[in-house]
Amino acid sequence: MLSSYDPLLDDLTALYGEARGADAFARLAMALDAFRAARPGLAALDDHDPAERVTERDVMLITYGDSLRAADQPPLQTLHDFLLRHVAGTISAVHVLPFFPYSSDDGFSVIDYTAVDPALGTWADMERLGADFKLMFDAVINHISAESDWFRAFQAGDPAFRDYFIVADPAQDLSRVVRPRTLPLLTAVNRGGETVHVWTTFSDDQIDLNFGSPDVLLRIIDVLLTYVAHGASFIRLDAIAYLWKEPGTTCIHLEQTHRVVRLFRSLLDAVAPSVAIITETNVPHAENISYFGDGANEAQLVYQFTLPPLMLHAFISQDATRLSAWAATIQNPSPSATYFNFTASHDGIGVRPVEDILPPEEVGLLLARTTAHGGAVSYKDNPDGTRSPYELNITYFDALSNPAGDEPLALQAQRFIASQAIQLAFVGMPGIYVHSLLGSRNWAEGVAQTGRLRSINREKLDVAQVEAALVDPASLRSRVFTAYRDLIAARVGQKAFHPNGPQTVLNLDPALFALLRTSPDGTEHIVAVHNVTGRAVSLDLGGVPLDGVREYEDLIAGQRIGAHAVIEAAPYQVLWLKAH
Repeated sequence: MLSSYDPLLDDLTALYGEARGADAFARLAMALDAFRAARPGLAALDDHDPAERVTERDVMLITYGDSLRAADQPPLQTLHDFLLRHVAGTISAVHVLPFFPYSSDDGFSVIDYTAVDPALGTWADMERLGADFKLMFDAVINHISAESDWFRAFQAGDPAFRDYFIVADPAQDLSRVVRPRTLPLLTAVNRGGETVHVWTTFSDDQIDLNFGSPDVLLRIIDVLLTYVAHGASFIRLDAIAYLWKEPGTTCIHLEQTHRVVRLFRSLLDAVAPSVAIITETNVPHAENISYFGDGANEAQLVYQFTLPPLMLHAFISQDATRLSAWAATIQNPSPSATYFNFTASHDGIGVRPVEDILPPEEVGLLLARTTAHGGAVSYKDNPDGTRSPYELNITYFDALSNPAGDEPLALQAQRFIASQAIQLAFVGMPGIYVHSLLGSRNWAEGVAQTGRLRSINREKLDVAQVEAALVDPASLRSRVFTAYRDLIAARVGQKAFHPNGPQTVLNLDPALFALLRTSPDGTEHIVAVHNVTGRAVSLDLGGVPLDGVREYEDLIAGQRIGAHAVIEAAPYQVLWLKAH
């Protein structure tokens, strides 16, 4: 009889060979048995339907633990209180960006995977937040801080940690390694009085872990189980594409990395099937979606990295043709897997995901717009010694509207909301960055303070000032937040926006990005139309390929429209038309 653990043995044998794989499996099985015995409820399958893991009611907020601050209150409590006051019933989940003690990169150089940064709060604060919202935790497991106990033990020559990190010969040819940064791949460090060079994909403070050692893999699995025990519903595998290193290869997307993802999926299915894996890979689209595996054996959610730059291109060019053509190729790989749609995050707007979609001159439009609107472009090194654009560092709001321009705020807010409505209508689960929800602009002062381009969209906000702005209907924050919350409220009540509902692109006009969304049972339909231009566009609803419609209900304006009416889509207008 097959055991729920059997797939783990296959993966471990493939990664480490028969003898080491069997030993690792025995140790892992003991750990999983202990976890299940301590938390039998998590392994229960009775109330878990993979096709209903996320629904139209699920919208995730992406935020740092201290993006909102108040005097004399731990930031995690401030965040929790704010969410309860303002978005309860609309936002269902919260991605608290790495909330562990760290040494650099705003949390992505973790010192201790199993502790909450005291500057943010405690595990009790996280668990209270988890009582009201589903939680996503970061598994920043490609690397660990140079200040971590693990790396210090390695430097001290502790034999238990000797294989935790990758020591490489700097004379070795590593030119094929794909780099996301322009910093050196190897970093010289002292280990027991000798100088060795360790692998550092991202920075000299972020030391890559050696997953070629079963001990490292098992230690990281302990970390993941700790996150599950503290209430994680989603585990985000940060920078997962670079996990496995094999000199002489590109060291990205290696088969062993996919094996590790499959192993994580299998073990969570065995002990906590309600917990989902989401992979974060800022790479071209085809590479990105490879982390779905066969649709049922790797990530349940994959970041939709192509959407932010391609949607920005549509608004800049005032033409949705390329966005529509790409969107027509997007369908869920299976009922248990879908996309995590976003337009902005703590990082910049990735450029690599459109490498195979936009010609260089149109990518150039994105770069030019970014610098013209006060942002910057980050680059990566290529194996041939050249460098190419990696991401745009700018808030999504200012990427769409010039902060130095004189356009009315109402128009700027409407343009931004039109972009966010596309994200909400798109097949998958939406993830909204806190600075998008609050209509934040570039934080140039932050870049000056830290010297890091990514600081431009990582401002820490005084919650009292934010709330004062939200009650002022003339403020930008109020205009964006109110419209955004209304859109989410309209979305969560509609089965046609279920992630497993089919999506059909409607090519009604190059100025319009339009989708026909249908509920999974086929009984409900919504025509979602978004004008990406600053001009009015005629819309003939008779051209929508939907039979038997008597009339449409505009979910945003609350009006009824005839099934064959010819209407006008105002500049940047959003029409979500429910068929009756």
